[in-house]
Amino acid sequence: MTLLNAPEYNPRREKMIQNLLVGSGVLIALLIVLTLAGFISGHGWLFTNMLVERRVDHFLTDIENKDFAGAYGIYVNDKHWQSTPEKYSGYPLKRFTEDWTTYSPVGPIHSHHVDKSVSDGSGSFGTTLLVAATINGDKNRRLFLGVQRSDGTFSYPAPHIFEY
Repeated sequence: MTLLNAPEYNPRREKMIQNLLVGSGVLIALLIVLTLAGFISGHGWLFTNMLVERRVDHFLTDIENKDFAGAYGIYVNDKHWQSTPEKYSGYPLKRFTEDWTTYSPVGPIHSHHVDKSVSDGSGSFGTTLLVAATINGDKNRRLFLGVQRSDGTFSYPAPHIFEY
């Protein structure tokens, strides 16, 4: 193809190419902003930790409402744990209830706020997610729970705590 037989100028095609380039730039900028916003706010890159934080929120809400069976199901990541209680005989519901009432590390839980989470361990997103919550509005009463990414089970105490 030479200049003498070049294709005719198509303004519609040029406008489409321009819109695609602008749209791609906006999408990339939005992705960068969301990535950094999630990290800075303490909810993981691209807010990837939000689902686990929501599970911790439901867990603490069940503890507040004295629904220990529901909280235990979240803790062991098995909604139907009551159909196979022998599977959890190493840490039964009775002991779980005592741990979160009589021996609670933060006392009775009347209110909570899930503050922040960080990844811990090896790999891109870590093997454990450490979730921090403020209990009863007291900044000195912070609860740290570990959530295993592999099976979704909770662990208390968390492997370690973090400052924020």
